[in-house]
Amino acid sequence: MTRHLLYLSILLPITMLISCRNGIVNNGNAGNLPAGTGNRYASHFSLTRYDHYTVLDIIDPWQGASGVRHRWYLVDKENGDGHITPEDGRVVVVPVKNIVCMSATHVAMISALGMAGTITGVSGIDLVYDPVVRELVDKGLVKEVGYEESINRELLVRLSPDLIISYGIGGESVAHYSKLDELGLRFLYNAEYLEQEPLGKAEWIMVFGALFCLGEKADSIFRASEAEYIKIRDEVTKKGGKRPAVLLGLPWRDSWFISPGNSYISRLIEDAGGEYLWKDVISELSMPMNLENVYTRAVTADYWLNPGTAESLAQISSTDPRLSSLKVFRRGNIYSNNGRVTISGANDYWELGSVRPGLILKDIASILDEELFTGDSLVFYRKLK
Repeated sequence: MTRHLLYLSILLPITMLISCRNGIVNNGNAGNLPAGTGNRYASHFSLTRYDHYTVLDIIDPWQGASGVRHRWYLVDKENGDGHITPEDGRVVVVPVKNIVCMSATHVAMISALGMAGTITGVSGIDLVYDPVVRELVDKGLVKEVGYEESINRELLVRLSPDLIISYGIGGESVAHYSKLDELGLRFLYNAEYLEQEPLGKAEWIMVFGALFCLGEKADSIFRASEAEYIKIRDEVTKKGGKRPAVLLGLPWRDSWFISPGNSYISRLIEDAGGEYLWKDVISELSMPMNLENVYTRAVTADYWLNPGTAESLAQISSTDPRLSSLKVFRRGNIYSNNGRVTISGANDYWELGSVRPGLILKDIASILDEELFTGDSLVFYRKLK
């Protein structure tokens, strides 16, 4: 799997100073901080704005986390005193000028804000699709920094980033990143991959907007993405009709990891007019199942999406010959989300798709109902042959 926009703006009187304080309201002082609110979809971060700084809370930032909250004070050096020394969080001066990304999704949101030039390091550099960042890579301006146990700490120290945007698959990730902390390197967990709402993932651009003092621009990008998504979803709802059954994934070794019904992709399928086969299963994690259990339910599938790394129908049948007997296989209704992939394996589904989930939604809706969006080509998906 590839390793992988925003807060609601608050209008200020035009007489207020314009700087990184755009969108910041005076809620008091740092002595009595409320929990940040204002997100419309995202549940893993909050932003609370004050006169000269913003409080960013990252909430339950890895799978299985419960009650974990990391607090950051984003201090506007130009307009603040720059000397906040809180006991319950960490301080970073904004706007950040030098950043390292541990996921291509982070790259996409930074690039969308026009700040690709601040990226000096990336984990999994071959998996970056963004053409602007790829050009920086080719010029040697963006370095490969490695991942977890293979992180190049010496390089990170030389790059001296203002912030490392990391992510944690589980609690064990804490140990890897704590070693960076010992070197004086700041790392901020990004939990967008845990968001169950497609627009919740997209709303994380608001975090990057706060880091770069581009809150208004981030808000504009997100509102456009939100409007696009809702328009497509409403067109699907208006069309109505029977909801085709959708299968996801592909067995890996001896297990088929099933996304739960409360997952990001399940919501996309629902909003696109489909019925995910495991829509009633609620879980915080993907669930390993044996092929026999999946096959029993898969016989009813009308469409099959995201079949792992399979590039053809032949590759699917070679995984297990029984799969070729499924109705959905015989009808050829199998679509992979690798329609925009580079030779090195970078997939724009995880980059542009994270900023504009409406494009993914439209693809899936078009697949499930050929009468919708006729004449428009698929962006991220392609039919396997």
